[in-house]
Amino acid sequence: MPLSPNFRPSVSHASLGGAFYDEVAAAEFPKHILRFRNCRAAASVGLDTLTDAEWIEHFGRFSPLPGSFETPLALRYHGHQFRTYNPELGDGRGFLFAQVHELGGGRLLDLGTKGSGLTPWSRTADGRLTLKGGVREILATEMLEALGVDTSRTLSLVETGEALMRGDEPSPTRSGVLVRLSHSHIRIGSFQRLLYLDETDNIARLLDYTVRTYMPDVWRDDIASRAVAFLEEVSARVAATCAAWMLAGFVHGVLNTDNINVTGESFDYGPWRFLPVLDPTFTAAYFDDTGLYAYGRQPDTLLWNLTRLAECLLPFAGQAELETVLRGFESKFQNAFNAAMLRRLGLRPAGEAEDTALVRAVWKFMLESKAPFEQVFFDWYGGLASETRAADSAQALHYASPAFAPAHAAFAAHEAEPGIRLDHAYFAKKMPCTMLIDQVEDIWTPIAEADDWSRFHSRLVEIAEMREAYAVKPAG
Repeated sequence: MPLSPNFRPSVSHASLGGAFYDEVAAAEFPKHILRFRNCRAAASVGLDTLTDAEWIEHFGRFSPLPGSFETPLALRYHGHQFRTYNPELGDGRGFLFAQVHELGGGRLLDLGTKGSGLTPWSRTADGRLTLKGGVREILATEMLEALGVDTSRTLSLVETGEALMRGDEPSPTRSGVLVRLSHSHIRIGSFQRLLYLDETDNIARLLDYTVRTYMPDVWRDDIASRAVAFLEEVSARVAATCAAWMLAGFVHGVLNTDNINVTGESFDYGPWRFLPVLDPTFTAAYFDDTGLYAYGRQPDTLLWNLTRLAECLLPFAGQAELETVLRGFESKFQNAFNAAMLRRLGLRPAGEAEDTALVRAVWKFMLESKAPFEQVFFDWYGGLASETRAADSAQALHYASPAFAPAHAAFAAHEAEPGIRLDHAYFAKKMPCTMLIDQVEDIWTPIAEADDWSRFHSRLVEIAEMREAYAVKPAG
């Protein structure tokens, strides 16, 4: 079947040249069982006309998409992992398979893989992805998108028929290969590698390509001004994504510099978790012994990572100018946090003082009461317009307490956003859709034991209903 006439492929990243990637081949897998096909995401780039057999051919066997790369590209980068610099990173179990323009605005998107086989950067690993890891990434991206986070989207998951040995899940375990749609895979670590290698010309080349391709509005003819404007834009985008994570109660878990995309889009989900209750010390990764990447430390961590990006720009811009941008991150984050809080509550801004009072009162209540995180936003979506629903909630005793009084008073200064859908069937429920760790395990267990995907598909239906009810546009 021919591809949709709306399909607009690209080979943009190849223009950077061979110093930025290695041409690689996909692994040959013994089986190809299609487990997840994101029809909505596929339609957004003109891939919705593929049959299932054609889908597997492109996203399981990785036959090239017409007009894009003939050979996949394993991208080169370095990065700080838990604050320790690692010069041996790079795409070790994935590659850039294709690029394509999004319908409508024409935004350039990458089709990147996870679990597609060995590359020059695999080191001692096998280049594979566990099927459970793929399921977890689908659940993360679907949930985050529904909650208004600017995230990569999982396009495809194909089970590949191999038995993998892993230390963090019962083994042997099943294998899969995943494809994501992401707005670039240029990381902070992509710049760090070039600084480490003292390739100043290539830093400038990557800077210019990134600005022209992903943020043309910040182009400045003078490279010093361009570098500062670039850092300013990346900081704003990262701040907005972090604020959206915080208001989703999301803990990424591994905020290494190679996991931070300079376009600001959230991607690459490993040991992620969602908060049961507001707890700044909550961590996602079992190996994060010091809590470096705990929920409450995510803003500071991202500023630390942005500082590493600023170091890469020192050959072109003055330290004082770059430091001024970094000092502005806190205010960018706070502004984005306030805006994200209002989005999550479905409320119109009422003025800086009123908005700040609302944010502080709701956050203080959640921190002190330990009311279920997502339940609070579900109960009070629309503010006082939802007071009857909140009074009928299992958390009504929390809301009747004196601790909630300042939040209730702050709601009175805010009107519901016009057009929000308080009569949606989603809000007739007693409890919101959540994705806590025990629920993830509950979804995976029947898949592992009986190849029963019914809970997985049911949860995706629930998330889709939540996305439709909130209809939240990503920040940025």
